[in-house]
Parts: sequence; C-alpha cells; structure tokens
Amino acid sequence: MTPGQLARNGSEHAEQVAVFAWSNMAMSFGKVAASDDLSYKVAGWAKRYVEEGLSKPEPCLKWLHAIPNGGARGDSKKSNQIRGSALKAEGVKKGVSDIFLPAARGGCCGLYIEMKVEDEKKAKLSDEQVEFGKYVISQGYKFVVCYGWKSAVYELESYIALEKTKTLMYI
Repeated sequence: MTPGQLARNGSEHAEQVAVFAWSNMAMSFGKVAASDDLSYKVAGWAKRYVEEGLSKPEPCLKWLHAIPNGGARGDSKKSNQIRGSALKAEGVKKGVSDIFLPAARGGCCGLYIEMKVEDEKKAKLSDEQVEFGKYVISQGYKFVVCYGWKSAVYELESYIALEKTKTLMYI
C-alpha cells in the first residue's frame, strides 16, 4: 500500500503509519523512489531508481522511531488504565512528541515531529506538547508540528538535506 492509502482514514495513527511507510522506502531506495507511487506497486521498481542513479538511500532513516506517548492502549477503560500505568512506570511522558529522528543536521541535534491530523481545526497542541517543544528547541533540537503525513515527509526531507552537524562521539 502507498502512504496515501494508509493515511486515508484521516486518524493521527494512520498519518503516522504513512510517514513510516514512506521512511522505510526512502531508507532503502531514497526519497525519489519513496515519492513515486509506482515503487509501491511494482516489485524491483524502486531498486532501479538506485541502480540508475536517480535516487540514493537515506541511511539515517533507519533510526527514525515512534515514541508511544498517547492514544488508546486496550479494548476497555480498565485495560487502558492498566497499560497506561505500566507505560508511565516505564517512563512515558505526557507531551513528548510522536516521532524522533536522531540525526544531527543544520546545527540541531535531532528532529522531533509532533503528528496531527491533516485538518488543523481538529488538531490542537496540548499545553504539555507546547512546553515539550519549547524545551527541546532550547536544548538544540528542531521541533515541528506536522498536519498530515505529507507535511511530515516534507519536514524530514528538508531536515535530512541540511548539512550534517559535527558532533563528538563517546562510546
């Protein structure tokens, strides 16, 4: 399925799934191949983009990940409460963004994406999300709010295109 098909129902979950479908394709075959709906339908099509030099893989997307910080956690109110309590005990924090790309670019340490549904009128930031965004910006991260998967893909492409930031390595 294409990212557009995955996002069709318009939920925040569906929009985020579409972002990860795109990123998995871009990680392996580059953003040009990931942006072509044909590459999702024809086996080997995306590989040809790389072989013909039309697209190059985006390896930093290997580490793009979701942060489970909200939404339904079970079939009932009680199971939601139990799962919510377990996640809170594990360190899940209210307000933390949905997606993180740990790649230093353009003087920033990484990119946080707060996903919202495409309809901006239905998507409001909570006070905690605003506070988190301000905090991570103050710490050297880029923070964006994306209304729909296409907005998130645009932000990812733009961020990845920035010059790599020199960092120190400790292991």
